[in-house]
Amino acid sequence: MILVKITNATEIVASKTHKLFAKITPEKIDENLVEAEVIKQMGSDLASFGLKGEISIVKGIEIKEDTLLTKKGFLVKKSQQF
Repeated sequence: MILVKITNATEIVASKTHKLFAKITPEKIDENLVEAEVIKQMGSDLASFGLKGEISIVKGIEIKEDTLLTKKGFLVKKSQQF
């Protein structure tokens, strides 16, 4: 399993759209937009490489050192097979 954490969603949205749009949108919306685009692109790239599997957007987990922590409200928001 591979876990990817995106920490600069707001900056990416700002670079791809008008800076004013990035300033007025909440950070959660920026994260959702970037995550959706990332799993779409990753799925296409992995499938073209011949891999099969599933990519999911998950909320409520955190990695601290070597420990995976799940928080109250753990949720799989979206899954996409490739």
